[in-house]
Amino acid sequence: MMRLMLFMSSALVLATSGTSFAQEWTEFVSREDRFTITFPGQPMVTETTWTSQFSAILPARVYGGTQGSSRYSVTVVDYNPIERLLSERSRSLPALDLAVHAYGLGYWKTDGRSAGVYAMSKFMERDAKVTSVLSNFSDLVAGLLVQLTNNDQSHTFASMYMHENRLVITEATVPKDAPPPLIFQQSLGWLDEDGTTKLRYQLIYYNDPDAPKPPIQGR
Repeated sequence: MMRLMLFMSSALVLATSGTSFAQEWTEFVSREDRFTITFPGQPMVTETTWTSQFSAILPARVYGGTQGSSRYSVTVVDYNPIERLLSERSRSLPALDLAVHAYGLGYWKTDGRSAGVYAMSKFMERDAKVTSVLSNFSDLVAGLLVQLTNNDQSHTFASMYMHENRLVITEATVPKDAPPPLIFQQSLGWLDEDGTTKLRYQLIYYNDPDAPKPPIQGR
């Protein structure tokens, strides 16, 4: 109920700021990366890479856009190759390197489990003041929230979730006096393996290789 109230409140803010502004916000669907989010217009997609906590180079995409002086992005990192990449490395490194760097067989699980915390640490390393760090969930997928006040007094709101071995990072930076970007933050959703049906779990979902998936509502 609280989430619905926040979403309605943000919608009212948009409505009072002008019809043309509100019409620019639409539900964006990425079937390839299996998420949905309310985005200002059609985002630009950039192919990139992400270096994980244990130095695996992983494929990633950044969906980015702007609304006035506000900036919005969703970064999706594919952690599916992590088992193969780190297992191959652990087999090829000398025993001394394994002991020093803790790159042993099975550490891919730790890399995946800590992906959200590692992503949050990147925000905390910025030249900005951290004003809030919270645990959260989106449609019962567990995640984290972090809020920063930047040197120009703008505010950055970010979240990070792991779903089906994909690290999803949302980031919105808005001017000093702008309201929080709730319509962006609160609208993140998940799609099934076909990329066609929205998912909502019956229990909190943790992306753990050794844990069973919780049941999905309606199934």
